[in-house]
Amino acid sequence: MPISEFDMCLLGTQQYTVFPLLFTLNSTISLEKSGVTIVQRNPNLSLFGQGILIGFVDTGIDYGHRAFRYSDGTTRIYSIWDQTLETGIPPQGFTFGSEFNKESINFALSTNNPTSIVPTRDDNGHGTMLAGIAAGTPNLAEKFQGVASEAELVVVKLKQAKEYNRKIYCVRNDIECYQESDIMLGIEYILSVAARINRPLVLCIGVGTSQGGHNGNDFFSEYINNLATLHSVAPCIAAGNEGNNRRHFRGDLMSPDFYRDFELRIGDHDTEFFFEIWNFSPFRMSIILTAPTGESTQTIYPRLHDCGRYDLVFESTVLYVNNFVLEEDTGAQLIIVRFQQAKAGIWKIRIVNIDPQPAVFDVWLPSGPIISNDTFFVESTPEITVTNPGNTRNTLTVTAYNQFNDSILIDSSRGFTISGVIVPELAAPGYQITCPLPGGLYGSATGTGAAAAHAAGIAAMLMEWAINRGNYTTITGRDISRLMVRGATRSTDAAYPNPIWGYGRINIQGVFESLSL
Repeated sequence: MPISEFDMCLLGTQQYTVFPLLFTLNSTISLEKSGVTIVQRNPNLSLFGQGILIGFVDTGIDYGHRAFRYSDGTTRIYSIWDQTLETGIPPQGFTFGSEFNKESINFALSTNNPTSIVPTRDDNGHGTMLAGIAAGTPNLAEKFQGVASEAELVVVKLKQAKEYNRKIYCVRNDIECYQESDIMLGIEYILSVAARINRPLVLCIGVGTSQGGHNGNDFFSEYINNLATLHSVAPCIAAGNEGNNRRHFRGDLMSPDFYRDFELRIGDHDTEFFFEIWNFSPFRMSIILTAPTGESTQTIYPRLHDCGRYDLVFESTVLYVNNFVLEEDTGAQLIIVRFQQAKAGIWKIRIVNIDPQPAVFDVWLPSGPIISNDTFFVESTPEITVTNPGNTRNTLTVTAYNQFNDSILIDSSRGFTISGVIVPELAAPGYQITCPLPGGLYGSATGTGAAAAHAAGIAAMLMEWAINRGNYTTITGRDISRLMVRGATRSTDAAYPNPIWGYGRINIQGVFESLSL
């Protein structure tokens, strides 16, 4: 559809899942804490991910960095699909972007101007960081070593979300975010490479979204969940960094009036954004929004296919409100509120159960940089903030802790899911992890993205032991997740599982100790 024919109320005449969700980036001593060094030094194990592929769907990779080369200078990258480049040939079976195989990368590296031959690059650095932490070549001078330093890499550089998709959710064009559909295509590409060369695969997913019902039943989460049940495919997912951003509110509707008021503070710079309210009870809820000036919308009741536009009289704010009595994929009630030219200040929101029974609802603001930290719920709920697709049952969803003092990172998202599924499963080192950066540099990374990359390297080590060494040739990602849970390090002063740590701290040495009994 031409952008000139765009209509905000297409979200209403079309169902919610027609529009791809928008995803944002989640972000030595760490090896010792996870038992990696002990296992690698054991001559009977000595696992470095040899023969394993690790796939990344992210911001790309600095393929010239020494962290991704063998000692002879050749690449450890099997292939790259850059979705943003239209000058080359797309992968077989795909219709856009450019693919670069190992031969072309090695040829480029042998020249004085590699980017003239293979022009893909990582301008953000997030993808380079993930790949390096999971599988970077050791560099003693920089005190750096990736976890599975002999694994090969398959990389997808995501293109930015389309203007159409941003407009439907009121997201500015200068914000980095990625479409659900492009991420899924990237995973399909990585799967096709692994199948073609018959290699076990670990997927590292360092992007997430606070859209969706946070119960693991959305389309993308189900897709990832099913991958984890396949032979020799192991997804590792970052839990997100939304635990301290005050972007989730849980409200209960109790007698005698069965309504709940809550407040949203909107910052000066967040003039366009959205939030979602999910109600999984069988009862119907209405909504009223009141601006800082005191002007209110009418009561907005649930309907099947509806989109209301509300132009406030005393200010320039325009609201689009969808109150779907039935979101078709989940069966839940979904209310989406979208702001244009939002008035800064305290907004008051009232949710009323029009079927007077006790019920609970949840509200999520967008994740990552889609809004600033100046926009938040005045009375927030830090639990149930794991970003999708981390709310799945079979995969390994990883939170981050400070490996120097064994404390959880305050920004790490917390579980569980709406339906009580235990996420995150484990915590991995995620504080100031040494990592490669674009331009041949080294730096440090903090967050659950770094922790998920660390866990992905450990999963590659287990894949090598299980499949390539013939110890458990039918292993799945779900099996790897369960083995890691059983081998986790747990404190004696806490009950497990819990919404902050899951089942404890990741420890591959503990996995083998649990198998030796």
